[in-house]
Amino acid sequence: MPKEKKSINFNSIIAAWFKSVFAVTTIVLAVIGVSLAVIFNTVYFNNVQKAAATAAKDFEVLSTANFNSFQSTAIDLCESFDEKDKIEVHIIDSHGRAFVSTTGFDPDKRDEEENLKKAVAAEKGVFIQREKTSDGERILTGTNVIKDKNNRTLGAYVWSVSLRATRRHLNFIYAVILVVFLLIFSLYAVMGIRFLQSIATPIREVGSTARRIAMGDFKARLEKKRNDEIGDLCETVNYMASELENADNLKNDFISSVSHELRTPLTAIRGWGETAKMAVGTDEELVARGIDVVLSEADRLSNLVEELLDFSRMQQGRLQVNTAPIDITKLLENVTDMYSELAKKQGIEISFTPPTAARMVLGDRDRLKQVFINVLDNAVKYTEKGGLILITQLEDEGCVQIQFKDTGVGIPAAAVEHVKEKFYKANQTVRGSGIGLAVADEIIKQHDGLLLVESTEGVGTTVTVVLPIIEEEAEPTADTQADTLITEGNNENENQI
Repeated sequence: MPKEKKSINFNSIIAAWFKSVFAVTTIVLAVIGVSLAVIFNTVYFNNVQKAAATAAKDFEVLSTANFNSFQSTAIDLCESFDEKDKIEVHIIDSHGRAFVSTTGFDPDKRDEEENLKKAVAAEKGVFIQREKTSDGERILTGTNVIKDKNNRTLGAYVWSVSLRATRRHLNFIYAVILVVFLLIFSLYAVMGIRFLQSIATPIREVGSTARRIAMGDFKARLEKKRNDEIGDLCETVNYMASELENADNLKNDFISSVSHELRTPLTAIRGWGETAKMAVGTDEELVARGIDVVLSEADRLSNLVEELLDFSRMQQGRLQVNTAPIDITKLLENVTDMYSELAKKQGIEISFTPPTAARMVLGDRDRLKQVFINVLDNAVKYTEKGGLILITQLEDEGCVQIQFKDTGVGIPAAAVEHVKEKFYKANQTVRGSGIGLAVADEIIKQHDGLLLVESTEGVGTTVTVVLPIIEEEAEPTADTQADTLITEGNNENENQI
């Protein structure tokens, strides 16, 4: 089997990480590295400057000299200077010309007039600068103005110190900073990519499995290898696949069941239709019987179609109820009377003793009647000949409780919690679509009520419908009046009989 082509490129996750997180981190690291380099550079040069200024401090005594003694004093200081091996100091006069140096250079080769002007203009009479010598060596120089007691400029002493050792130390520090940050950068990049790959790989597996599930392979499962969000996602996908598999099985069972439910009445209609057609003019009793069967099966088909339509409306959230105050007892009596004859034909007794006081609820008469008929129909289907269906109406804490208790085959304990689910049938051998109780439960929910199912296998099932009672009785509606007329009419017919 050829490998499935991967249409989803998870490298975009890594690309997005490089563009956002990694790029920002790189910039931050670069800023920190540059900042450290600047700090070290500043600290080193300040230390060099302080050391040089301290070493040349002996020349400050020139401020006690005058114009006549300035040069001789300067020469004496240069000859007796002890730090010659560390820094060089030369003295310039008030015109900026150097005339003596601690290293014995030719004074005529130095003109410091410009530097002297800058030092005189400086706030503290000191001008510091970095420059290159004629042979390319970098040096740090400081020009310190010398003034006499009358604040006249006598000249200045200029110290110079080589930056070769300092630059060597700084370059070493820069190299260390660069290596450290390259290591951090590389480690962060490797760990980030590995981390993202650890996310992208399982997500790719999830995507591949999800596509298999979408294509109908509901047995596809993911192996949970981690106990984090990815692991939870794998469990969720597996749970989804299990639910889809169950739903698919229920759907197939539902289609099979509905097909059977449709085929049976259609077969009866076709068979009795042909029989009645052939008996026309010869056996009117057989014709009448055939027409009755056709009409009965047509009603059965109509009810099944209506049930399917209600289920479709429920799935789309369009199942509506038109509520009005109704006498729930009268409605229950009407449904019971209607179903009693059918039950008697199957040798099943339906017993209902209505309470003395009427109870009003706010509900949709047709929808509630549909619920009661569905529950009674299920009770009759699962109760054997000679069985009993007991209907009771109770009142508790502002609610009316209607119980339908049968002596049927019951429901297995494992199936009780699923009987209200769509497509679910606890017994596949009994007719039914498997959606009637799901629709009934939704109708009761829209009445702010409850539909409860309790069952013991081999003993029977009890279905309880709980509906809130209206606090103040409303005037009888057209529906309740119709129920009353039907009941009274039935009673009159019974008296006549």
